[in-house]
Amino acid sequence: MAQAALAIRNLSKAYAPGQFVLRDLSLEVAPRGVTAIIGPSGSGKSTLIRCINRLVEPTAGAILFEGRDLTRLKGAELRRARARIGMVFQEYNLVERLTVMENVLTGRLAYVSPLKAWLRRFPPEDIERAFRLLDEVGLSGYERQRADSLSGGQRQRVGIARAIMQQPRLLLADEPTSSLDPKTSVEIMTLLRDLAAGHAIPVLVNMHDVELARRFADRIVGLAGGAIVFDGPPHALSDARLAGIYGGESWLH
Repeated sequence: MAQAALAIRNLSKAYAPGQFVLRDLSLEVAPRGVTAIIGPSGSGKSTLIRCINRLVEPTAGAILFEGRDLTRLKGAELRRARARIGMVFQEYNLVERLTVMENVLTGRLAYVSPLKAWLRRFPPEDIERAFRLLDEVGLSGYERQRADSLSGGQRQRVGIARAIMQQPRLLLADEPTSSLDPKTSVEIMTLLRDLAAGHAIPVLVNMHDVELARRFADRIVGLAGGAIVFDGPPHALSDARLAGIYGGESWLH
């Protein structure tokens, strides 16, 4: 692998003493492409994503990003690192009372002064870029609409545009399609894949839908019991491998 965008070394997370959700997990994320994490509920998928940007504090291990161990950063250093990691959430995490444009521009909050952010005074180049991104995600003309007036699919498009607005070096997506219907889920995954390729941003996404993972990921990582039990291309994810990830075979047929 070329220089990894992210390198996780011996990562563990226990929410209570001795009760590990992640166990000594090591993983490298390539500098391009989509890596999907699959596994049953409770296997540690969301915990892994959230440990990377320190929304959840790891118990042990290292998370190496741009030459620094994220687990050791605090204060301003951690904020600067987080600004380089975009995040797409399952429940969108938009500010409902703000417009679509204002929500997208929040992706630049780490790069403007608190006063300018409060006054919503962003540089002209940021505003121009936000317009271009809204066009890329299919929301041209929606700039002045409030977020609470949008459908679920439209909200997730805003969330993706906001994440790309950060100009991140890594994009994390935590169950980005679980609240969406099948057609919209395909549209959102297509958008994530194409934007990531167009902007040269590697994506690490966790998802329940195995067929979506097979269709859109370049690489699939299967978790079970907080450990990696499969790591390979989609075509290698056989029924036997799936049974090893999810347990049993009756659900496959």
